[in-house]
Amino acid sequence: MKNTVIDKSAIIGKNVHFGNFATIENDVIIGDNSWLGNNVTILSGSRIGNNCQIHSGAVIGGIPQDLKFNGEFSLLELGDNNIIRENVTINRGTSSKGITRIGNSNLIMANAHIGHDCFVGDNCIIGFSVGMAGEVVTGDFVNISGLSAVHQFSRIGSHSMISGLSRIVKDIPPFVTVAHEPLRFVGLNVVGLRRRGFSSDKIEEIKSIYRIIFQEKRNTKNALELIELDFEPTFERDQILNFIKSSKRGIVKGIIE
Repeated sequence: MKNTVIDKSAIIGKNVHFGNFATIENDVIIGDNSWLGNNVTILSGSRIGNNCQIHSGAVIGGIPQDLKFNGEFSLLELGDNNIIRENVTINRGTSSKGITRIGNSNLIMANAHIGHDCFVGDNCIIGFSVGMAGEVVTGDFVNISGLSAVHQFSRIGSHSMISGLSRIVKDIPPFVTVAHEPLRFVGLNVVGLRRRGFSSDKIEEIKSIYRIIFQEKRNTKNALELIELDFEPTFERDQILNFIKSSKRGIVKGIIE
């Protein structure tokens, strides 16, 4: 490694590779067997897990791009087995939550940005040049396709699929695919659900629930009441109901007739 600068206070695990011109600031922890490419910058307050790949030009743990940030202590936590591609930027938290947290086994593609106080689940794919504003929350197995923009405070449910070039300003419930402009529900993420072992019966249950929400021309309150009456409690039913009931921004609209 040529001209790499590692602060003496940084805690570096076993078998960590550093490329040329990497910079590791103070108050940084990097786990075992991680790989950092050329010109990677890991800034103070960053916690990097085991077996991560961070490619050239990425900046991890930058100060928040938020005017309320006043230099307070905050963190960026990156879990295990993540792949961070070229020129990705991930900012640490503010006084709002104090931490930006990225889970395990995610792929964050080149030029993506994840803002302050975001929480990203496990096994997500964040596409090329996706822009994620502050305090966005995603579940697990979320796929956000390239060049999409996510409004601050938005929530994206687990196992959802978002088409490329999307403008995300409303919450996206779990298990669905969304597309078009303005962004709308277009069906279940059936391919993703099958890949993750969901049975045909379970997929049909979820499909029937969303038919009531998005296709029967009911208001959301009445749709949720009907689902609670007509469907036995299951993990998936309750996940959908709880997500929609707790939405502050409102959810995306249904299929265009």
